[in-house]
Amino acid sequence: MTNCWSKLKENFSSAKDRSINSLFDDTTRMDHFSAETDQFLLDFSKTNIDHEALALLIRLAEDTEVAAKREAMFAGQKINKTEDRAVLHTALRASNTVPLIVDGKDVRHGIEVTLSRMESFCRAVQSGTILASGGERFTDVVNIGIGGSDLGPAMATRALAPYHIGPRCHFISNVDGADLTDTLCGLDPRRTLVIIASKTFTTIETMTNAKSALRWLKAGVGEAVADHLAAVSTSLERTAEMGIHPTRVFGFADWVGGRYSLWGPVGLPIMMAIGPKNFREFLAGGLAMDTHFQTAPFARNLPVLLGLVGIWHRNICQYSSRAILPYDERLGRLPAYLQQLDMESNGKRVTLDGKELSHASGPVVWGEPGTNGQHAFFQLLHQGTEVAPAEFLIAAKGHEPALQEHHDLLKANCLAQSEALMLGRTYDQALAIARNLGYDGSELHTQATQRVFPGSRPSITLAFPKLTPFVLGQIIALYEHRVFVEGAIWNINSFDQWGVELGKELANMLLPMVKGAAPNGKDASTCRLLKKLAV
Repeated sequence: MTNCWSKLKENFSSAKDRSINSLFDDTTRMDHFSAETDQFLLDFSKTNIDHEALALLIRLAEDTEVAAKREAMFAGQKINKTEDRAVLHTALRASNTVPLIVDGKDVRHGIEVTLSRMESFCRAVQSGTILASGGERFTDVVNIGIGGSDLGPAMATRALAPYHIGPRCHFISNVDGADLTDTLCGLDPRRTLVIIASKTFTTIETMTNAKSALRWLKAGVGEAVADHLAAVSTSLERTAEMGIHPTRVFGFADWVGGRYSLWGPVGLPIMMAIGPKNFREFLAGGLAMDTHFQTAPFARNLPVLLGLVGIWHRNICQYSSRAILPYDERLGRLPAYLQQLDMESNGKRVTLDGKELSHASGPVVWGEPGTNGQHAFFQLLHQGTEVAPAEFLIAAKGHEPALQEHHDLLKANCLAQSEALMLGRTYDQALAIARNLGYDGSELHTQATQRVFPGSRPSITLAFPKLTPFVLGQIIALYEHRVFVEGAIWNINSFDQWGVELGKELANMLLPMVKGAAPNGKDASTCRLLKKLAV
């Protein structure tokens, strides 16, 4: 292990009682603790990282060979060791002019062919060239998937609502029948296109929902169900069994992980909503961040710096979670999307060579849009016993110029929260407030203590001109690469997810018992619960 770890801990130990606000005695701090690309700003000046710590963090990235690992990923080397796979979601948004060889084949051409097929299909649905079985236009699209086949498309489609030009898009993921029932309620099967997204067409939640959706379609359109279906899958055999024509099946390679897949066929509902031109802009934003990640020096590299701030907070400060706080209602699903991206990638306990980690890996990721979160959990952020670094996202402009007063208030709240987390409120300040409110004696002290804010609670802010398809692409690629940087420093595999398998296996074993079979080899708790939940 690099000795940067111990030096970083020494730095933190000597400076942990220092207020973040005091670091701004250096009037040039913002210049050194922020970075920008394409008008996209990362401000991490409101953290307790000083010049020495930043230099050590950059050296840590160098010592752990982040650059070499980055180049291996972009070159298509099989960095997903446990599954013997390349990791090339970046190729889905890259230029088609430079060859990229995987297992002896150039994958660029196939990516472009699939993208062109997606575009042709979406244009035909949007224009009315492809119609529903009754000769009417499709008014609604329902995407059935789970995990990466749901979270990304659902998040991005909602985020880009001002750019919608196609049918209304809806998403079903939970195997809970309430999700399917409530989503299909009010839709007309005669004007609804259903996209079933499952790479292998075996994902039990997705296929259960798909079969129920097919029954719903058949009740409305009879035997013409195939006219209302499309699929995102690599299994032409299984999609054919469901009656889906191969021209409506869009597949992707195993070097695209589910949580990284919205850039390709899994993004079909995004393209259906915003159109191919805007989808290309979305890809361009991701590519721009890829290029920046590959070329910018570490000291000015947004994904590297964001990852290093994450390492500082998780391993040096030992904060166990991070709050994602988009001050944009349309980014309301971003925290959930980043939960999967981050926690499924870096929620690991062993290194690439199978050794127990000697330090913490991925934090808990959570959040909610501002200003709603301010009236929910910000109490804990400001005055709770646990420190949770906050990550704010804010646009200079909204999409509603007639409601500029709303956006001004949104920006003021965002900036005020990061400032309040840093500044806090001292006991003397709180005492003066309580005294002005008319308290005295022992009650004065009691009331004052309730109004003290510790302050020096770290935050970063991502600021951008406007939430466009290009900017959304930048945001997602930035966080993808942040996950990569942190995983590279921890020396873990950020691209497998064995932790989701055991529960699936046990669920399959328990299903007959839930349906009434006798419990076999189960613990007393599970047996009692099976009895309690019996219908």
